[in-house]
Amino acid sequence: MNENVGSPPPARAPARLSVRDHAEAAPRDAVRVRLLRTGRSIDCDSGGLVLRQGEQVVVDDKWDVAIGAVTGPSGSKQVRGRILRKVEERDLARAEQDEKHAAEALAFARTRAHALGLPIKLFRVDIGRGGDHATFFFSCEQRVDFRGLVRDLAAHLHARIEMRQVGVRDEAKLTGGIGSCGRELCCSTYLSRFAPISIKMAKHQRLVLNPTKIAGQCSRLKCCLVYEDDLYVEMSKGLPKPGKRVETPEGIGRVDDLDVLGGRVRVSFLERPPMIFAATEVRLLASQPSGGVTPTPQPRNRNLPPSDGEDNGNGNGNGDDDGE
Repeated sequence: MNENVGSPPPARAPARLSVRDHAEAAPRDAVRVRLLRTGRSIDCDSGGLVLRQGEQVVVDDKWDVAIGAVTGPSGSKQVRGRILRKVEERDLARAEQDEKHAAEALAFARTRAHALGLPIKLFRVDIGRGGDHATFFFSCEQRVDFRGLVRDLAAHLHARIEMRQVGVRDEAKLTGGIGSCGRELCCSTYLSRFAPISIKMAKHQRLVLNPTKIAGQCSRLKCCLVYEDDLYVEMSKGLPKPGKRVETPEGIGRVDDLDVLGGRVRVSFLERPPMIFAATEVRLLASQPSGGVTPTPQPRNRNLPPSDGEDNGNGNGNGDDDGE
C-alpha cells in the first residue's frame, strides 16, 4: 500500500524569473537605460538599487552584458533586461579592453575586404560576451559574395561571424558624430527610431533648399526637420501663400515671404519698397487675375537629399512636387 496516498504533494521550489518572464511582470522600480555602445534604450529591472539619472550601470540585456546610463524611470509595463550592479573600475577597464579588441578586428576586416576586392564599407564590429561571436556592420550599394571574408575573419578571431548590412541612417547612428548644430547626432544619442522625412517639411519651415543645410551626416534629410513640422503646418493655416495678391493697409501687393512663427507677411508693391505686416492686417483677394507679375518658379534642385521611401537611383528623389 502506498503511504503517500492522501498526503499533500511535495512543495516545489519557486521558479526563477527569466528576462522573458520579466516582460510580463514588470517591477515597479524599473528604469530606462541607454546602452553606451549601441545607443539602444531598454527598460530594465533595477534590482532594488537606488539609481540617479545619468548614473552608469552594468546591464544584462539577455544577449550581452554592457554598460549603460540611466535616463529615468521606465514608462513601459515591460522590461527587457536587468541591472547587475553600478559601474566599477573593473567594468570600465574591461570595456576599454573590448574596444581595443574590436578596433583590431575591424582593421583586420578592412584589410581583408580590400585584398579580396569587396566594394563594402565596414564601419563597426560588436564582439559578444566571451569573444565567441562577432557581428560586423557594413554598407554597400550592391550584393556581394563575402563568404571568403567570413572564412578569414572566423580563422583570425576564432569566433562565429555575422555580417549585417545596414542603410546610411543606421550607419550614422552606429558611428556617431557631431551635427551642424554643434551637438551629438540625435540618432546616436536619444532617437529610438527613424521617422519618415520629406522635403515638404523643409518647405513648411521656409528653409533654403540647399543640400548642405538640410542634409545630415548620413546625406539624408535631417531628423530634426520633423520636430516642428506639425507646429509650422498648424500655424501656416490661414496665412496667404507666397505669390498671392493681398490687400494691406498700404494698398494691394503681392506676398513675397512668410514668417510663420511670428505671424508676419512680407508684401511687395509696384512703386514702393516691400513692407512687413501682421497676418491679421492682410486680406487675400478673392479674385486672382491671370495677368500681371507672377513669381518666378524655383528650379528643382537635382542634388537635394532623398526623402524616405523614394527612389534615389537617378539623383532626383527630392519629392518636392507638393502642388503648392
